[in-house]
Amino acid sequence: MTASSRPQPLTRADFRVWRTLTTRWMDNDVYGHVNNVVYYSWFDTAVNAHLIESGALDIHAGEVIGLVVETQCHYFAPLAFPQPIEAGIRVARLGRSSVRYEIGLFAEGESHAAAQGHFVHVYVDRAGRRPVSALPTPLQSVLEKLA
Repeated sequence: MTASSRPQPLTRADFRVWRTLTTRWMDNDVYGHVNNVVYYSWFDTAVNAHLIESGALDIHAGEVIGLVVETQCHYFAPLAFPQPIEAGIRVARLGRSSVRYEIGLFAEGESHAAAQGHFVHVYVDRAGRRPVSALPTPLQSVLEKLA
């Protein structure tokens, strides 16, 4: 990868919705910063909390569920406990049964992402685990606002 093709940190203006997350003592690793696996948990938490609170996703009784089929993260600056984290969320691609979410993780008040990444949900029928033919209307409406 050349210097010009390296990902650059996104800014706050690149995101539509925000969620504040808290670091925990156990998130730090022996190097004194948040371990990489925690970032993926934050991605999942930020997106799913937004969908649940917006009434777009019922994780207990809804007919559809989102399965993660792809994920990636780029790291630019360390985050550590105790530090509030601000997660920006946007939808980069909205398909018939799949969605690519992009998330930026920002240290409180910082203008550029400390880390950013994406994950792809394929929405499937809860019982049969087959991709849905179309996203449910409430989910589609919330996702369109993030695109």
